[in-house]
Amino acid sequence: MARFEEHRYLVERSRRFFETALMQIERGFYDLAAFSLEQSLQLFLKACLLKLGVDPPRTCSVRRLLELVAEVSGRDEVRELLQGFAVELGALEDAYISSRYVGREYTREEVELLRRVVEEVERVVGEASC
Repeated sequence: MARFEEHRYLVERSRRFFETALMQIERGFYDLAAFSLEQSLQLFLKACLLKLGVDPPRTCSVRRLLELVAEVSGRDEVRELLQGFAVELGALEDAYISSRYVGREYTREEVELLRRVVEEVERVVGEASC
């Protein structure tokens, strides 16, 4: 798959995971929504790296991916996301791990906060590099 096609594919999958998360929130499936939000952000960041000319690493860490986007883009506003949302980005990574190995309950409020963080990160990163 060509880099452009892979970028487009990852952006589309990211969007679908986000839409899935919204449906899961409405149904009260908060643990699945948290996982879908993490997947949405992870795929979006990998797509941005591709657009920036970098092959995304085989990591599932949204913090590491965001660090790479900040390094490659050189944009301070992307770097500021890492500091401003350190706890929330960590919670998204936990959602990825706990969805596979550990049962974890989420509240609607927690998932809505994660949703807003994903939207903000995708907005800032999108303006800066995607």
